Amino acid sequence: MWGDLGIVVAGLLTLAIFSLLYKDNPVYKFAEHLLVGVSAGYYVVHYFYSSVIRKFYVPVFQQGDIWLLPGGVLGILMLGRLWKRFQWISRYAIAFYVAAWSGYLIPSVLQERILVQIAGTFPPAVGEASLWTILGAILILVGVASILVYFYFSAEHRGAVGRISRIGIVFLMVGFGASFGYTVMGRVSLLIGRFQFLFEDLPKSLGRVGP
Repeated sequence: MWGDLGIVVAGLLTLAIFSLLYKDNPVYKFAEHLLVGVSAGYYVVHYFYSSVIRKFYVPVFQQGDIWLLPGGVLGILMLGRLWKRFQWISRYAIAFYVAAWSGYLIPSVLQERILVQIAGTFPPAVGEASLWTILGAILILVGVASILVYFYFSAEHRGAVGRISRIGIVFLMVGFGASFGYTVMGRVSLLIGRFQFLFEDLPKSLGRVGP
């Protein structure tokens, strides 16, 4: 019963969001503000229990891992952002967090993304892959090189440099188009899911909840 009632409420809120297709209206604003408020409340509670309780309070005050105490103090200092008088205190915690996180991420990102991407740019040796794989790798190499030339601003884009940079523009447009198409496909997939919910799940729940 309560599950069907929740589906009915979700259907009404979905229709309220779709009402923006007509024009901006109070029903849409109510659904939008409700979504933002519920999402914010959910994540505040989720992060409070997953971070403050499970990773700080329990290890420090119940298991005796006092070496986590300085990190907790830095986290508390970040709350100074909520009061204008004490905002300067949060800068120390933010500076430590940015420096520590950068030092932790830079080597791993350099290894896992940049070096791996550079290695993947070079075509495989003849005999180790099919002809189409080698041609595709060569195409990627040409695209990466021409795009790098396009972003090389220390030389004027004339002559050979200009022609190569224009090839880089073509590769960039193809990449942007593919990314845009992928994004549109994702949004259309979400829209199809909402329509399936409205025309399949919602009528069934209305039949069970109704008289």
